[in-house]
Amino acid sequence: MVLPDEDFLHSLGDIADAETLPRYRSALVIENKPKEGWSFDPVTEADRQAELAIRSAILTRYPDHGILGEEFGVSGTGPCQWVLDPVDGTRPFICGLPVWATLIGLTVDGRAVAGLMSQPFTGERFWAAGDGAWEARAGRRRRLATRDVGSLSQAILHTTSPQHGREHAPGFDRLAGAVRMTRYGGESYAVAMLAAGHIDLCFEPALQPYDIVALIPIVEQAGGVVTRLDGSRAEQGGAVLMSATSRLHEEALRLLNVS
Repeated sequence: MVLPDEDFLHSLGDIADAETLPRYRSALVIENKPKEGWSFDPVTEADRQAELAIRSAILTRYPDHGILGEEFGVSGTGPCQWVLDPVDGTRPFICGLPVWATLIGLTVDGRAVAGLMSQPFTGERFWAAGDGAWEARAGRRRRLATRDVGSLSQAILHTTSPQHGREHAPGFDRLAGAVRMTRYGGESYAVAMLAAGHIDLCFEPALQPYDIVALIPIVEQAGGVVTRLDGSRAEQGGAVLMSATSRLHEEALRLLNVS
């Protein structure tokens, strides 16, 4: 099986950027789509048009591949499935905060093998396609690597919402109390910063597959660890912990699972 290379990943990122960036910090029509557990889950034209454009490009090149997208669900079958979040972080997108991104992931037989995160406003790309994890900005490319701060007491923890952390993990407050610092609201951009060696732990308590599949290869190929709270693979989402090292991951899981 010949898998798509990083050039194809970047071409999809370019296609998405052309739909999202012109609509960012503009007058948007914001709709509310039904979602269990949420009274407001926004969606915009940027979300829908970006996903349609990515889907079209994938099916033109790989008509036998399946696709799972946040806005338009599942199409196609087979061992290769693309998993798309056209605007991960629609809330910061509509607020004008540059921590949103397009997430494009590829699974083979259910396992994430490649992923790209594009943030066109800052001009950054983060990706992994089998030969390590990489970042590109301002025409410069560098390999990503997680850092090793040793113990939890020296670690920086990120989660998007402290409220949801407490609702889904009984030991969240215990973990937050054990680390050096906890920050909130960075969405998938915070996960990229973990892969880049600036954050040590990211906990997200209620992810969908399209929120996480693209990020798994980036973190893993940068040297990090990604699992659900029970230690299983995270491609299906749920409560997911991402860590810079296996030691931090094990220690954090113990605390998160404390009732």
